[in-house]
Amino acid sequence: MKISGSDLHLFRVFESVVRNGGISAAQMELSLSQPTISNHLTALERRLGVKLCERGRRGFSLTEEGRRVYEIGTEITQMLDANSARLSCLRSALAGKVSVGIVDCMATDPNFRLSDAIAELSETAPEIELNLKIMRPNDITKAVAENEIDIGIGGSDIKVASLRYEIIYREEHAVFCGSAHPLFHRKQETITRAECHGYPWVHRGYWYGMRRQRFDNLAANRVTFDIEAQLLMVLSGAYLGVLPIHFAGLFEQQGRLRRLAIADEAYFADIEVATRAGEQAANVAYVRDAITKAHRIHL
Repeated sequence: MKISGSDLHLFRVFESVVRNGGISAAQMELSLSQPTISNHLTALERRLGVKLCERGRRGFSLTEEGRRVYEIGTEITQMLDANSARLSCLRSALAGKVSVGIVDCMATDPNFRLSDAIAELSETAPEIELNLKIMRPNDITKAVAENEIDIGIGGSDIKVASLRYEIIYREEHAVFCGSAHPLFHRKQETITRAECHGYPWVHRGYWYGMRRQRFDNLAANRVTFDIEAQLLMVLSGAYLGVLPIHFAGLFEQQGRLRRLAIADEAYFADIEVATRAGEQAANVAYVRDAITKAHRIHL
């Protein structure tokens, strides 16, 4: 049997009917009437010379031949869809998938303008398919360097020579304690840095340098690799922690966290866009430039 364009249409109708569990359920997806769908199924049965399904008052069910045809038809349509995407890339350089790794807990930051970039890309390059992934900072660096993702957004203490970094803004962090912590109701002027470091802290395992060394001495300190996990530890009241103020501020407003003015523990993290050094594919470069442009506008 040589498959024609009309056969492909019949396969797609049949696939929709099977996936939706019957003709009436497939109507909305196909935008076809029940008689038309039924005629298409009959045409496919005649074309193949086998009975595909039982349909009528007793409901819809596949025959054994129908199950096999469904499997084959699905393989054919999926292969065609995948290759259609590849052909789109040939027609336009601004097409295809671009993978972007992002550190966690960024959506609450008003300075993070990725949503603006996405809105622009949907208008100017709608054939680019963005694949967003939430990842740990050091995993992002590794994934970009090893060509597993195209663009990384975040801040990491580790820098790789084969990558290009561009700072898009700075994220402010401060010390916080939970409402059950002994320092929560104390007057700020009575709280000292030395006293704070007498309590257990929870820090992030990907910190390096001086920030890491400050927390390696006390056995009661804990480590997390995600900011939300760190937040949960601080909310318990058992630990102090350095958190992004845009994220912790939501819980501060609810009276569940308090910001402590320990100046030498507060810091600004450079939020960077990382790509591989050298010439980029046109779609990757376009996405990278859209991200940096969205942040420059609001500087």
